[in-house]
Amino acid sequence: MNIYETRRLLDEYLLFHYGAAKEVLPWERGPHEALNFARRTVHELLDKDALPPGARALDLGCAVGRSSFELTRFATEVIGLDYSLSFVGAARTLAHEGCLDYERLDEGRASTLLRASLPEGARVEATAFEQGDAMSLRAGLGGFDIVHAANLLCRLSDPARLLERLPDLVRPGGQLLLATPCTWLEEFTPAANWPAGSTRDWLKDRLSACFTLELEKDMPFLIREHARKYQWSVALGMRWRRLT
Repeated sequence: MNIYETRRLLDEYLLFHYGAAKEVLPWERGPHEALNFARRTVHELLDKDALPPGARALDLGCAVGRSSFELTRFATEVIGLDYSLSFVGAARTLAHEGCLDYERLDEGRASTLLRASLPEGARVEATAFEQGDAMSLRAGLGGFDIVHAANLLCRLSDPARLLERLPDLVRPGGQLLLATPCTWLEEFTPAANWPAGSTRDWLKDRLSACFTLELEKDMPFLIREHARKYQWSVALGMRWRRLT
């Protein structure tokens, strides 16, 4: 079974995207700077002052939609796309209903009922969510002033296929926002399709013909599995500008 269609992972991602700080990490000594990753990848990587009127945005691997909703603060149209029907369904429910209940695993069989809510100020009328494959995007998507892809590349079986499509997706002068923990695993990506060296060097080699690297920063994030177990990772965050 695809893990991204399980109820447990759906609940985990709803907490990751929408959980309040105390709901995710009640421990005083925990890595609080790693919270709100789905929001930070937009607000910390995007050059907000360089967007044209009526900007379009594409959120690839949008999961349950938090980054897509954040992008509506800067774009008049946002398409959120994910391979998981479960994730897309949750994002659509949030857009239509404004909230969605889910279970946070605490320990063993114990859980807590929580509610994910739309971020204040998000413009749901600007969003559209669809199921799709980032390696084989549908024709007719058009061009975008912002393409955002967080924690997606190392979950694709052939990430080079997406990289080859990016120059056609990002309009001249547009921004490509990438974040990846560089966690290459054969359960997602055959080893033959991994970068030969560092992910950073691989991206520079693949993208520099059509993009300029403007910003690079480390972006920690935290995924809670249960009350006493977390995944702490540091994504490589990048902003690339499409050459004109």
